[in-house]
Amino acid sequence: MADTYDLIVLGSGPGGYVAAIRGAQLGLKTAIVERELLGGICLNWGCIPTKALLRSAEIFHYMQHAGDYGLAADKISADIAAVVKRSRGVAKQLNAGVTHLMKKNKITVHMGTGVLTAPGKLTVTDADGKKSEIEAKHIIVATGARARDLPGLPADGKRVWTYRHAMTPPEMPTKLLVIGSGAIGIEFASFYNDMGANVTVVEMMDRIVPVEDADVSAHLEKALKKQGMTILTKASVDKIETGASGVKATIKDKDGKVIAADYSHVIVAIGIVPNTENIGLEALGVATERGHIKTDGYCATNVPGLWAIGDVTAPPWLAHKASHEGIIAVESIAKALGNKDVHPHVMDPRNIPGCTYCHPQIASVGLTEAKAKEAGYEVKVGNFPFIGNGKAIALGEAEGFVKTVFDAKTGELLGAHMIGAEVTELIQGYTVGKTAELVEQDFIQTVFPHPTISETMHESVLAAYGRVIHI
Repeated sequence: MADTYDLIVLGSGPGGYVAAIRGAQLGLKTAIVERELLGGICLNWGCIPTKALLRSAEIFHYMQHAGDYGLAADKISADIAAVVKRSRGVAKQLNAGVTHLMKKNKITVHMGTGVLTAPGKLTVTDADGKKSEIEAKHIIVATGARARDLPGLPADGKRVWTYRHAMTPPEMPTKLLVIGSGAIGIEFASFYNDMGANVTVVEMMDRIVPVEDADVSAHLEKALKKQGMTILTKASVDKIETGASGVKATIKDKDGKVIAADYSHVIVAIGIVPNTENIGLEALGVATERGHIKTDGYCATNVPGLWAIGDVTAPPWLAHKASHEGIIAVESIAKALGNKDVHPHVMDPRNIPGCTYCHPQIASVGLTEAKAKEAGYEVKVGNFPFIGNGKAIALGEAEGFVKTVFDAKTGELLGAHMIGAEVTELIQGYTVGKTAELVEQDFIQTVFPHPTISETMHESVLAAYGRVIHI
């Protein structure tokens, strides 16, 4: 006899476990299925432990520049094994936290690989091969994604790494090639550069972090080159040969010149592949596009009672987007089951912030200036540099700027783009503003505390309307 629930969540990443908790809060009998570790990739192998690594690199950077602050720090060194150990400890602590939350909310956890066998039915196979049947009126697929390999050259964990290998390196790279300059590629390039590796980044597009505003891309490239990185844009890696002691790469640069160079290691960061294989989607007739599950605004698939959230669906592929989708899906399910007190909403992807934790940090929300103009908007653009901010100067972090893009006709904030110290913490101010549909006067009339870096946000809005104070 199969165990029966109101809701089953397949996958316990930041989308899955949040969905399960919200389901329990709404009184649904809830189960979650996980084949590896509660918390999924983000908590165990992605967002959180990478930030622990980057924090260590940041501290190491400050130690090396102690003289800039009137301090002295002698005989500075880094222990990559100890840095990794700290990162894994952070992940372990948070994994235990998710385990506690499952117990606290009385969510049944099934450890094993789940496969959809029929509408509302799952077979779970545990590590010992034992199978069990579970069923529910509603199932949420939150199986996430994995790193995409280079064609014909799968990562081996020795010389060719994905992000997962790069988080627990067998040794410190000496000369590192990073293929791809999205968030993952640039974060690891920044980490290993700060830790002392000689880093080269290859990007096939015409600029690094190509989803960001062009001004941010240009500023970051300049900053990374100043830090000693080699940046090759409009370039491609034509061939990689691995050996016992390193990697030989053949790279074609933007001028068509072929460069052959030796590296100790390669990190491949060229995108993701959704985990949609072998979970029963085909038998149920679930609609997909390029492997990603197609959903409506409430995260429902074309199969009644089956929902999907997170990296297994359409972009942006971000943990916080997955978590929010989990809430939307569960509240939609609760409403379908008769709960009149929930009011699920459709999420606007333009209000989803993006953060990259390189050095300097990047954060953005909404349309870039170019995308706003392509969409037909007449825009007002404000830009304020960190060098005009007292707190940034006092911190020794005067590198960076804030850029805001407004609809010239309505005053709507179309986009905000930031690069510099702690901008990943600041961006939420603009995100709240966009979600609340604030206009330029709302931002202008808001009092920002002094001295803070957040004052750059105010000044950028003022700059868009010809009222900037400190430049």
